[in-house]
Amino acid sequence: MKIVAAALIVQDGKLLICQRTKYQSMPLKWEFPGGKIENGEQPRDAMRRELEEELGISAHVGEEVARLRHTYRGGNQVELRFFLIYNYAGELENRIFRDVRWVERHHLPEYDFLEADRELITDIAAGKIV
Repeated sequence: MKIVAAALIVQDGKLLICQRTKYQSMPLKWEFPGGKIENGEQPRDAMRRELEEELGISAHVGEEVARLRHTYRGGNQVELRFFLIYNYAGELENRIFRDVRWVERHHLPEYDFLEADRELITDIAAGKIV
Protein backbone atom coordinates (compact mmCIF):
# COMPACT_ATOMS: atom_id res chain seq x y z
CA MET A 1 0.00 0.00 0.00
CA LYS A 2 1.29 3.44 -0.95
CA ILE A 3 1.14 5.94 1.94
CA VAL A 4 0.80 9.58 0.92
CA ALA A 5 0.98 12.88 2.80
CA ALA A 6 -1.29 15.55 1.32
CA ALA A 7 -1.57 19.23 2.22
CA LEU A 8 -4.70 21.23 2.86
CA ILE A 9 -3.11 24.65 2.39
CA VAL A 10 -5.53 27.32 3.58
CA GLN A 11 -5.16 31.02 2.85
CA ASP A 12 -7.84 33.74 3.06
CA GLY A 13 -10.55 31.07 3.35
CA LYS A 14 -9.46 29.26 0.18
CA LEU A 15 -7.65 25.97 -0.39
CA LEU A 16 -4.85 25.33 -2.85
CA ILE A 17 -5.60 22.61 -5.40
CA CYS A 18 -3.32 21.31 -8.13
CA GLN A 19 -3.97 19.72 -11.51
CA ARG A 20 -1.84 16.86 -12.77
CA THR A 21 -0.24 17.14 -16.19
CA LYS A 22 -1.39 15.03 -19.11
CA TYR A 23 1.81 12.97 -18.74
CA GLN A 24 1.19 11.82 -15.16
CA SER A 25 -0.87 8.85 -14.09
CA MET A 26 -4.55 9.84 -13.83
CA PRO A 27 -3.88 12.80 -16.14
CA LEU A 28 -5.53 16.20 -15.63
CA LYS A 29 -7.16 15.16 -12.35
CA TRP A 30 -7.15 17.65 -9.48
CA GLU A 31 -5.55 16.85 -6.15
CA PHE A 32 -4.04 18.40 -3.06
CA PRO A 33 -0.26 18.80 -3.19
CA GLY A 34 1.85 16.12 -1.55
CA GLY A 35 3.33 12.74 -2.25
CA LYS A 36 4.60 9.40 -1.09
CA ILE A 37 6.00 8.97 2.38
CA GLU A 38 9.32 7.17 1.93
CA ASN A 39 10.37 4.20 4.09
CA GLY A 40 11.62 5.45 7.46
CA GLU A 41 10.38 8.99 6.81
CA GLN A 42 8.05 10.71 9.27
CA PRO A 43 4.78 11.92 7.68
CA ARG A 44 5.33 15.59 8.56
CA ASP A 45 8.88 15.45 7.18
CA ALA A 46 7.52 13.95 3.96
CA MET A 47 4.92 16.72 3.80
CA ARG A 48 7.58 19.42 4.15
CA ARG A 49 9.81 17.74 1.55
CA GLU A 50 7.00 17.35 -0.98
CA LEU A 51 5.85 20.97 -0.63
CA GLU A 52 9.41 22.19 -1.15
CA GLU A 53 9.80 19.98 -4.25
CA GLU A 54 6.40 20.74 -5.81
CA LEU A 55 5.74 24.35 -4.79
CA GLY A 56 9.04 25.77 -3.51
CA ILE A 57 7.68 26.59 -0.06
CA SER A 58 8.85 25.83 3.46
CA ALA A 59 5.67 24.85 5.29
CA HIS A 60 4.73 24.77 8.94
CA VAL A 61 2.87 21.43 8.97
CA GLY A 62 -0.16 21.49 11.24
CA GLU A 63 -2.36 18.72 12.54
CA GLU A 64 -3.43 15.63 10.64
CA VAL A 65 -7.15 16.17 9.99
CA ALA A 66 -8.07 13.10 7.94
CA ARG A 67 -6.80 9.65 7.03
CA LEU A 68 -8.44 7.74 4.19
CA ARG A 69 -7.82 4.45 2.43
CA HIS A 70 -8.84 3.82 -1.14
CA THR A 71 -8.52 0.90 -3.54
CA TYR A 72 -8.52 1.76 -7.23
CA ARG A 73 -10.15 -0.50 -9.82
CA GLY A 74 -6.78 -1.92 -10.86
CA GLY A 75 -6.15 -3.03 -7.27
CA ASN A 76 -3.67 -0.31 -6.28
CA GLN A 77 -4.23 0.81 -2.71
CA VAL A 78 -3.42 4.17 -1.19
CA GLU A 79 -3.60 5.59 2.30
CA LEU A 80 -3.89 9.37 2.33
CA ARG A 81 -2.93 11.44 5.36
CA PHE A 82 -4.14 15.03 5.12
CA PHE A 83 -2.37 17.79 7.04
CA LEU A 84 -3.44 21.39 7.58
CA ILE A 85 -1.03 24.08 6.42
CA TYR A 86 -1.86 27.64 7.46
CA ASN A 87 1.64 29.11 7.31
CA TYR A 88 4.55 28.78 4.94
CA ALA A 89 7.63 30.73 3.93
CA GLY A 90 8.65 31.48 0.39
CA GLU A 91 6.89 32.42 -2.82
CA LEU A 92 4.49 29.76 -4.07
CA GLU A 93 5.86 28.42 -7.37
CA ASN A 94 4.21 25.82 -9.60
CA ARG A 95 7.08 23.43 -10.30
CA ILE A 96 5.33 20.27 -11.54
CA PHE A 97 1.61 20.78 -12.09
CA ARG A 98 -0.43 21.80 -15.12
CA ASP A 99 -2.30 24.34 -12.98
CA VAL A 100 -2.67 25.46 -9.37
CA ARG A 101 -5.65 27.40 -8.03
CA TRP A 102 -6.97 28.89 -4.81
CA VAL A 103 -10.57 27.70 -4.47
CA GLU A 104 -13.33 28.37 -1.95
CA ARG A 105 -14.44 25.20 -0.17
CA HIS A 106 -17.96 25.17 -1.65
CA HIS A 107 -16.52 25.19 -5.20
CA LEU A 108 -14.31 22.11 -4.68
CA PRO A 109 -16.93 19.58 -5.91
CA GLU A 110 -16.92 21.36 -9.30
CA TYR A 111 -13.40 20.03 -10.00
CA ASP A 112 -12.55 16.55 -11.29
CA PHE A 113 -10.57 15.26 -8.31
CA LEU A 114 -8.81 11.93 -7.93
CA GLU A 115 -11.19 9.17 -6.86
CA ALA A 116 -9.42 8.77 -3.52
CA ASP A 117 -10.03 12.46 -2.66
CA ARG A 118 -13.75 12.64 -3.42
CA GLU A 119 -15.07 11.70 0.03
CA LEU A 120 -12.83 14.31 1.63
CA ILE A 121 -13.91 16.93 -0.93
CA THR A 122 -17.53 16.37 0.09
CA ASP A 123 -16.65 16.79 3.78
CA ILE A 124 -14.60 19.95 3.16
CA ALA A 125 -17.34 21.49 1.00
CA ALA A 126 -19.85 20.77 3.77
CA GLY A 127 -17.64 22.48 6.35
CA LYS A 128 -16.87 19.31 8.31
CA ILE A 129 -13.10 19.68 7.82
CA VAL A 130 -10.94 22.84 7.64
